[in-house]
Amino acid sequence: MSFQAYLDNIEDKTGLTPRRFVELAAERGLDQPGVKAGAIVEWLAADYGLGRGHAMALVHVIQKGPQISEKHVGSGTAHSDPSNTLWLDGKATNPNR
Repeated sequence: MSFQAYLDNIEDKTGLTPRRFVELAAERGLDQPGVKAGAIVEWLAADYGLGRGHAMALVHVIQKGPQISEKHVGSGTAHSDPSNTLWLDGKATNPNR
């Protein structure tokens, strides 16, 4: 599953865009340097029922933004993405779909 597909699945499950999760994390102070991934994963599991894999996709976006490594871009592997920039504003508005 591509990184973007993880984010799209999260939106399907929760009704919230990745951008909204970034905002909610900021409201809780979970976007600050030094916040451990485990704290974010626990919050996402408790409040939204997300499993570790999906939560870790959001951890990346919350802590590092929408940029991802070039190593999977167009690689043709299971985690291949078409771009090194993730779309955070909802899958219905994604121009790359």
